[in-house]
Amino acid sequence: MKYDMAGDPMTGLRWTKRTTRKVAEELQRAGIHVSARTVARLLKDMGFSLRVNRKSIASASSKDRNEQFEFIASLREDFAKAGDPIVSVDSKKKELIGQFKNAGTTWTRDPVQVNDHDFRSHASGIAIPYGVYDLLSNSASVNVGTSFETPEFAVKSVAKWLRYRGRCCYPKSTRLLILADNGGGNGATVYAWKYFLQSEICDRYEIEVTVAHYPPGTSKWNPIEHRVFSHISANWQGRPLDTYQTCLNYIATTRTAKGLTVKPYLDQTVYTKGLRISKAEMEELDLVRSETLPKWNYTLRPR
Repeated sequence: MKYDMAGDPMTGLRWTKRTTRKVAEELQRAGIHVSARTVARLLKDMGFSLRVNRKSIASASSKDRNEQFEFIASLREDFAKAGDPIVSVDSKKKELIGQFKNAGTTWTRDPVQVNDHDFRSHASGIAIPYGVYDLLSNSASVNVGTSFETPEFAVKSVAKWLRYRGRCCYPKSTRLLILADNGGGNGATVYAWKYFLQSEICDRYEIEVTVAHYPPGTSKWNPIEHRVFSHISANWQGRPLDTYQTCLNYIATTRTAKGLTVKPYLDQTVYTKGLRISKAEMEELDLVRSETLPKWNYTLRPR
């Protein structure tokens, strides 16, 4: 075990990648006859224990990371004091619709029978949940797409929240703050994301939209991740999403002790992938970049 061992220099804990059975076999070849169970007991006495991988190695972060977090905090405080809406947006993991295994456990008398393989060809469809979380009211809407995750789909999801919830909750507000990740359909460098924000939200509803993106590799700090998506996953764990209606029902019944409510929508529009927006079209937008880290922060105003 000399070259198969590692440890924690701070706590003294040690571990090995070999199984107790293999260690016992090695010892038996050396003339020491012990069982795998005895090896496990001896390893525990020596400070070893069963371990899993720990995500603790941080990827290279931007030098402006802390400054961006401070800027987002100041934006949130400013909008909250004025009573203007603040929404956190993101797309949840895609889900196969059909008799497929769903991670987790649930209380049942008998296990639910599901397919032995998770082949996309066996699914009746795919669910793409895009969430919009209202931080001030602790409520969310989840637009479940059935085609592709595109910038247009992301913006239509925000527009749907604004149409059915935002305008009712904030009738006098003329501005909106969007907190978003730095990738996917709502990435900071995606032209189509800004183009559709301008046409579908700013111009249509005559509202000013400020967008602040979290730095690369920091999506776990996006509020929707731990305040909405984690609770949806916990609500449907261990239960196959056999139909779109089942998926919507689990989203709609997601609740928390702090009063979270979630409204689901089914979006069966077929969105076009790879839609390109020209520089000329971008120049027509009323886009104002922030003086503080303009690559991640900008405001779109109604034309």
